[in-house]
Amino acid sequence: MNVPFQQLPPTARVWIYQASRPLTAAEQAAATPALARFATAWTSHGQQLHAAAEFRHNLFLLIGLDEAVAGASGCSIDASVRFVQELEKALGVDFLDKSQLAFQRGGNIMRLPRGQLRTAIADGEVRKTDFYYNNTLSIKADLDEQWPAPVAATWLKRYFNDAPQAAPLV
Repeated sequence: MNVPFQQLPPTARVWIYQASRPLTAAEQAAATPALARFATAWTSHGQQLHAAAEFRHNLFLLIGLDEAVAGASGCSIDASVRFVQELEKALGVDFLDKSQLAFQRGGNIMRLPRGQLRTAIADGEVRKTDFYYNNTLSIKADLDEQWPAPVAATWLKRYFNDAPQAAPLV
């Protein structure tokens, strides 16, 4: 059963997929009916799932599932991955590559290859005060409260211990 994402309970399970490039409004509009069809048709062992799927920030695909109604099985999770792969082909984008990190500063979202993180921090391109989109969150409450979160409040804070800090202005 397709439900609006905001109506999923805080305990709902979520999957966050980051696109390899920003999606256009036209691409999102064309793909949104497929998201609704998927959420409506998604089942586990023949039982209808209460699910939601939506795009956010022109970069992320979110899938949510109220497991209090019915939980996902291995087969149903496989079906969701196949759906994401179909979206990838239809949109010409990669959602399953986890090598890119996403940060927000002001109203802009920047993507960064994971291998360039230390250099970006040393060069001041990524700051403690930027916001990080942690796509490994798996519960809707965490998504609502910690996505994005200040870099200094995430696992990335450890990279700032040895990064040179700007001298305070006196």
